[in-house]
Amino acid sequence: MAILTLKRKLAILSDAAKYDASCASSGSVKRDSLGGKGMGSTDGGMGICHAYAPDGRCISLLKILLTNFCVYDCAYCVNRVSSNVARARFSVDEVVDLTLGFYRRNYIEGLFLSSGIIRSADYTMEAIVRVARTLREVHDFRGYIHLKVIPEAAPALVEQAGLYADRVSINIELPKDESLADLAPEKDAAGIKKAMGAVRVSEDASREKGRKARPPRFAPAGQSTQMIVGADDATDGAILKRSESLYGAYRLRRVYYSGFSPIPDSTARLPLARAPLVREHRLYQADWLMRFYGFARAEIVGEAEDLDLAIDPKLAWALKNRGDFPVDVNVADRERLLRVPGLGVRTVERILEIRRFKQLELADVKRLSRGIEKLKPFLVCADWSPGALIDRADLRRRIEPQQLDLF
Repeated sequence: MAILTLKRKLAILSDAAKYDASCASSGSVKRDSLGGKGMGSTDGGMGICHAYAPDGRCISLLKILLTNFCVYDCAYCVNRVSSNVARARFSVDEVVDLTLGFYRRNYIEGLFLSSGIIRSADYTMEAIVRVARTLREVHDFRGYIHLKVIPEAAPALVEQAGLYADRVSINIELPKDESLADLAPEKDAAGIKKAMGAVRVSEDASREKGRKARPPRFAPAGQSTQMIVGADDATDGAILKRSESLYGAYRLRRVYYSGFSPIPDSTARLPLARAPLVREHRLYQADWLMRFYGFARAEIVGEAEDLDLAIDPKLAWALKNRGDFPVDVNVADRERLLRVPGLGVRTVERILEIRRFKQLELADVKRLSRGIEKLKPFLVCADWSPGALIDRADLRRRIEPQQLDLF
């Protein structure tokens, strides 16, 4: 067997990690080394794997697998045991040295580490935890660490992962339990949910107030998950229903949607074509509506339905509920303004702030928003009323975005 160079390992294992979309890097505690102790921080910067914090900052992460060897044979995974791909494996010390070396060169601010399953879930999870523990305890690394948790691993190992990582994630994999049983028989949907529940319990315990002996901080940036879209016949409504359930039951920070991409030598049970990128985009938009705009999943799409790919979910909802419009920007409350197509959370906050001092006109809204033509049928301003525009039969055609071939 040929001995791989570190550079070749990095090429293989960074490429293998690209299929995991959940490289989140926001919501953690602030750490730095300004006092002359430790190395790293959780503030600022740009670099290798770009993820974005809620305030718009770009966080750079070294995104790699510990190994792409795997004993599982998940049909949708390019790293499955039966796949004919180049294999590589980092040692714990190699991952630590790469992370520290890239940080010293100002390439990264943190590490996103996942892995295929080698020997057993416990053996692999122990190695992942050892990377994080070495960075934190031996090198006093204060940058961001996101660890992918193996749900089949022992609870004690999952607990340790949360003590060293800023965020942990456990992939739910597929929207339907029956699809997981069919395409990934070694994985158990109930076991994945149980592991998610254990993470939530540890999170809650670390935040519990009024305790004399408060447990150490556990994954301060919370947990996330990922679903593969298009590998089975799940509708968009079913996918979002699963997300709604996960947010409620496990208080996830984020659900990521990864469009299925055909892989070499795959089973005939998988589709031949990749999921459209625009479908993934619409799911993220709908997810955003549920998390930040006060929409229930059932308002956006029925369980047996798919999202309209031609227009964004908020506009689709508005066109179906024209009786709720137009909305007066000078008197409507925050909840009603958030339902206006084209008004984002920050724009609504600015409107609420400005109207304390003046009546907003259409030109004011235009300066705050990105597309006034999309807004005009749904708004009343001091100098503008849409009249019968909201009831026009051709309203969708008038405001529907063009150049759909970009997707």
